[in-house]
Amino acid sequence: MTPTKKILIVDDEEGARYGIRRALEQNGVEIVEAENALAARKIVQTRSPDLMLVDVNMPGEDGISLVRSLAVIPHPPRVIMVTAYSTAKVAVEAMKAGAYDYITKPFEIDELRLVVKRALNLITLETENRELKKQIYTDGQFGKMIGRSPVMRRLFETSTQVAGNDVTVLIAGESGTGKEMLAQEIHARSLRAHEPFVAVNCAALPDTLIESELFGHEKGAFTGAAQQHKGKFEQAHLGTLFLDEIGDMNPLTQAKVLRALEEKKIERIGGSAPVSTDVRIISATHKNLELEVKNGRFRHDLFYRLKVVSLALPPLRERKEDIPLLAESFCRIFTARHHKGDLTFASESMDHLCNYSWPGNIRELRNVVERCVVLRQASTIQVSDLPLELREPQLPVAQGEKSSGAYPSCFSLPFKEAKRQFEIDYLQAKLVENQGNISRTSAQIGLHRQSLQQKLKELGIER
Repeated sequence: MTPTKKILIVDDEEGARYGIRRALEQNGVEIVEAENALAARKIVQTRSPDLMLVDVNMPGEDGISLVRSLAVIPHPPRVIMVTAYSTAKVAVEAMKAGAYDYITKPFEIDELRLVVKRALNLITLETENRELKKQIYTDGQFGKMIGRSPVMRRLFETSTQVAGNDVTVLIAGESGTGKEMLAQEIHARSLRAHEPFVAVNCAALPDTLIESELFGHEKGAFTGAAQQHKGKFEQAHLGTLFLDEIGDMNPLTQAKVLRALEEKKIERIGGSAPVSTDVRIISATHKNLELEVKNGRFRHDLFYRLKVVSLALPPLRERKEDIPLLAESFCRIFTARHHKGDLTFASESMDHLCNYSWPGNIRELRNVVERCVVLRQASTIQVSDLPLELREPQLPVAQGEKSSGAYPSCFSLPFKEAKRQFEIDYLQAKLVENQGNISRTSAQIGLHRQSLQQKLKELGIER
């Protein structure tokens, strides 16, 4: 249950305090009053209000002086200044003193309630972020993301700070490091958290479809456009649009995305009327965009527009101290999902996990753990339960050189079990090569897409 927020009204006029109280008390908040700066300061010390509405012009110490003196205490209350002077000078002075916002007398009740609601929402977000920041240091957790290594703790802390600021974010990292999960968590901790999070993979869409997916189209805009379609920008209105693998976007679409960001308007294909959109952009790529810009494959103006804040997700091989934590977490998830009993990794098995280079990063680790959970019958996962590349990392098998000695452990198994183990190892490796893309994997191995999906389901392999 969310604690009741306390609002302190500071005004020397009793009638003004009464009017503000009546306007706000129906919102389920606790109202406290003070008639001057001295009384307000005592209430701040004893009652710790979350929000203050302070009149600028009071006898003795004025409101701006009061706010300036409170700015030095830890976690001071948010302040909304109330002034009869609607001049820019007063507003600037109030903001410099530390005020969050200001409202001028006489004000409409709805206007007052809206300003207060925005301030309370921000206070709630800041409080949650402080608690979540503590969780980063105690549990090594950032939403669904896990990591106690110094590099991950720094990333989680920076991401927490970024979340509350409505800026564009560019996430860089290899495939499988969790870029979309990080984007989702930043969205969940932002002021847009209750609005849509819409993701689009720019690498998975052909050039002929990406514009329609992003900007939408009108009925009859092209053959097959039987009805109006709202694109991802419109679907994400007021929320967050996640542009995954933006480094693969073609130059024409890059230009249109840049225009949408700058003008906050888009045009559907086949349409003539601009559509206003308010979205926060978080983008991600496994490519070196600076190099792409240098080589003329990515627009420099869009690059700098996207990377107001840059975050880098390290590959799993650079944060090996997190592997035991991740592996045990996945083990708990999959033992529950597949209705297995308690299951743990033998210490030697964990050593093999930590010594492996994980080219597929966390996605590959997750798949390996699920495979072990599904196939293991005893309560401990042994080295023999691990895929071949983890059991014998010193003996990589070159493409086209799979002799009878390439899979020595298979020869100690019954035919059906050996065949199943090979299929799991083979398909997991191919999925990692193709970044989990089913269509590309099926084309590469010469298997129909539906047949591949059925095979993955039979073997308990997740993309």
